[in-house]
Amino acid sequence: MKQRDKIHNQFFEAGVFRKRAIIATIICLGLIAIILVKLFFLQLSSHEYYSTLSENNRIQIQAVRPNRGLIYDRTGLIVAENVPNYRLEITPERVSNLARMLDQLSKYLTINPGDIEHFQRRLARSKSFESIPLRFDLNSTEVARFSVVKHQFPGVNITASSRRRYPFGSQAAHAIGYVGRITDADLNDDNKANYSATITIGKTGIERLHEKILHGTVGYKHVEVNVQGRVLRTLETRPPTAGKNLFLTIDINLQRAVEDALGDFSGSIVVMVPKTGEILAMVSKPGFDLNLFTLGISQKDYQQLIKNTEVPLFNRALSGLYPPGSTIKPLIALAGLEAGLQTPKGQIFCPGYYTLPKDDRRYRDWKKAGHGLVNLDKAITQSCDVLFYDLALRLGIDRISPTLKSFGLGEITGVDKTAEATGTLPSREWKRQVHNKPWYPGETLITGIGQGYMTMTPMQLASMTATIANRGKRFRPRLLHAIQDSSDNLLQLIEPELQEDVALNPAHFAFIIDSMEHVTHQYFGTARRAFAAVDYQVAGKTGTAQVFGIAQDAKYDSKTLQRKLHDHALFIGFAPIDKPEVAIAVIAEHGGSGGSVAAPIARKVLDAYFSASKAND
Repeated sequence: MKQRDKIHNQFFEAGVFRKRAIIATIICLGLIAIILVKLFFLQLSSHEYYSTLSENNRIQIQAVRPNRGLIYDRTGLIVAENVPNYRLEITPERVSNLARMLDQLSKYLTINPGDIEHFQRRLARSKSFESIPLRFDLNSTEVARFSVVKHQFPGVNITASSRRRYPFGSQAAHAIGYVGRITDADLNDDNKANYSATITIGKTGIERLHEKILHGTVGYKHVEVNVQGRVLRTLETRPPTAGKNLFLTIDINLQRAVEDALGDFSGSIVVMVPKTGEILAMVSKPGFDLNLFTLGISQKDYQQLIKNTEVPLFNRALSGLYPPGSTIKPLIALAGLEAGLQTPKGQIFCPGYYTLPKDDRRYRDWKKAGHGLVNLDKAITQSCDVLFYDLALRLGIDRISPTLKSFGLGEITGVDKTAEATGTLPSREWKRQVHNKPWYPGETLITGIGQGYMTMTPMQLASMTATIANRGKRFRPRLLHAIQDSSDNLLQLIEPELQEDVALNPAHFAFIIDSMEHVTHQYFGTARRAFAAVDYQVAGKTGTAQVFGIAQDAKYDSKTLQRKLHDHALFIGFAPIDKPEVAIAVIAEHGGSGGSVAAPIARKVLDAYFSASKAND
């Protein structure tokens, strides 16, 4: 009965309906208000933001790689160029069976497991419609062979780009340097955008030092893409700016002659123009083929390089540290003359050894029987150690170190801001800081003949020699001769950089140079045989640097020693004497005698230089 009343109570039902309708209307109006507010926000307030976002979904900016600048030697021969590079690329979405296709493709082209491994890695981070490189640097025969069967491989194409090539291979390898694959460590926030389309970057040498000049500026393309990211058309293009060309101070033909002159010896030779600091040749041997690195060196080739006991990747010219031996004696002589402790005519008797007061230890001369009565000229000409032991002791290390430092020893030369070793210029303070020990008189003696703690690089030796040739005027060594803008081919010449002069008495320089001339042209000179019958005048100094100590009662016998224990052979010199055109420093590792090994090497180099000069006149 009550249920029937409920059903037929129309007033009750109408009231319930009105309440529900009102609630529903309020809810609907609220939702409509929210929608209207949101529409207002999207259409008016944020219109510009979402319009831009939508446009970016349709238009993308793609980077265009600039052409890398070329590198020439001083005569205009190209030493680093860009050559066509044919790549085999695969578009995965157009290949039905990738594994089968790779197997079939290997019947016509060489595809090693490393190629497939790199391809799989690129495939994992690429889109299916993007072309992925499988092989780089296909030769013309491979390109022709594939062209015949291309119809059998849909989705496989050969594309042309460019890669770096070094026509002279290993020659001047450490000076020129090489490019290699870009890594995260190569880039920073400042240059990431400029390398967005580039896969290689300068890693060593000039290629790295002048990377900003060589690389150029990236270009851009505005392209229209669909929702999958596929390019539909190009809307706008901003071409890249090619890198600038570089002209080096190196003469690649002289460089070849210098490398040949060093023969089978490991070591270094630096040839420099004294009046400008230009480096004509910079040899570090053994070297390596720069072309191994341009597309990524194989693990096998890299292991061969790093496991080679002669460390071919090591730049001996800038980072190799060697005792200078007797090549330092001209500077010790200059210090003695300047201090008034030695005169040109002052003599000392050389019995073949030298002893300190109240000390039985004998500091031996290279000539066991001794040189007899010697003056400064004879001591330089015949490389008498005893006179320089005595002179060094009278000078003291506190006078020797500043003199050597004034010639740039113990500090980097600053050649093109390369990574150089500073070497070791010993002093009382240096030993206290490094070894926490006092300086002893015996250490002063061996410093006077270029042994002991003292080490220097071949570049420092060459710079020191050039400074002697210039009678104290110093120029910073450099490898860059000129920069050429590829747009107008104008050359910007690099000016010589004059450093602080070595302010010594000109008469003392003249005496030392005369004595160095006697080394090469006088009968008893240690380099007279090497420079016999030359048609140019050379001032030089031989040197022999021990690589290990010899006991007091022991005898040095090269025939019974391992090659790695033989002395280093050194020679420094310049020519012509009156108007020096070229200065040279030679280090033949474990070559033995400077007079019989290093000096003949220098003769070959100087002959090549002057022969070329005459041919060009």
